[in-house]
Amino acid sequence: MTDLGDLARRTADRLVERHVGVVVAAVAGDGVAIRGAGSPGGGRSGPPGADTVFEIGSVTKVFTSLALARLVVAGAAELDEPLVRLLPKGTAVPSRGGTEITLRHLATHTSGLPRLPKGMLLRALLRPSTPDPYAGCTADVLLRGLPTTRQAATPGHRFRYSNLGAGLLGLALAHRAGTDYQSLIDREICTPLGLGDTGVTRPALLTQGHTARRRPTPAWDLAGLAGAGGLRSTAADLVTFLRAQLGSGPDGLAEAIALTRSTEHLRNPFAWIHLGWLGQRLHPRQGGHLQLWHNGGTGGFASFTGFDPERRVAVVVLSNTRRSVDAAGFELLRTLQNTAAAA
Repeated sequence: MTDLGDLARRTADRLVERHVGVVVAAVAGDGVAIRGAGSPGGGRSGPPGADTVFEIGSVTKVFTSLALARLVVAGAAELDEPLVRLLPKGTAVPSRGGTEITLRHLATHTSGLPRLPKGMLLRALLRPSTPDPYAGCTADVLLRGLPTTRQAATPGHRFRYSNLGAGLLGLALAHRAGTDYQSLIDREICTPLGLGDTGVTRPALLTQGHTARRRPTPAWDLAGLAGAGGLRSTAADLVTFLRAQLGSGPDGLAEAIALTRSTEHLRNPFAWIHLGWLGQRLHPRQGGHLQLWHNGGTGGFASFTGFDPERRVAVVVLSNTRRSVDAAGFELLRTLQNTAAAA
């Protein structure tokens, strides 16, 4: 079998030709290899490593959806519960076709809500130099704009990726739990898995983010939309998270993980979305492998997480540069799948 460390190293070395710093993790069964290349930036020496903290952007959404599943398993929420029941009293939520937005709709991007909060795109166009376009998206701002937000489709009918929807899901779950999003994720996911470096709070060792041209850029704080993309994490923590997805997590999470994957909405005949995770089955000529994945991107970071529960392989790719790492992530995942299939 090809050495995991060699595969991770080669992927990192290829990526760092266009990225300031990267960390790549390869998981196969009980084996794990994590390799870094380049620089963490900010004047720090040495390559980033397993414990270097990155913004993970929309990979946050799979944490939010797992927190939803945890609350459902505990009887504290229901997948088909209307969103309005979990928001502060007096909050109005739009509906279309006589169908209310539910938690399931938010987690599967089928709420009909737009990608961004009302007015955010216009603000970004008017102030393109703003380093953090989400800074003003507080909970109050989001909830005030929600009643007049237009839906593109009746809830449950069509996949439409929505940061707004995922952010509202995080807000709603935290409100139901009587806490904030950070504390919710700590309680439901980080503490059970021992993820000591994953959270919303910006740590002192957060690596410096860079634009696609490798210029330093400020970190993002997603305010009320933290559930859509506000988490920071490390390759080591994400490997632990993915190994739980492969069946190596504590018993208390297993039922919730199973629930996230037993729920799905077809995007097309070849792809679907679970609660949080995007899924696809490769063509038989490509091996016919199952791939569950999510990527992420902020002003100065890019991320990719993917796994195959059938072959028990997984991949993490983290970069401190705003340039997609998806192709490298998928390539490494497919290599691990083909190797496992041939073993």
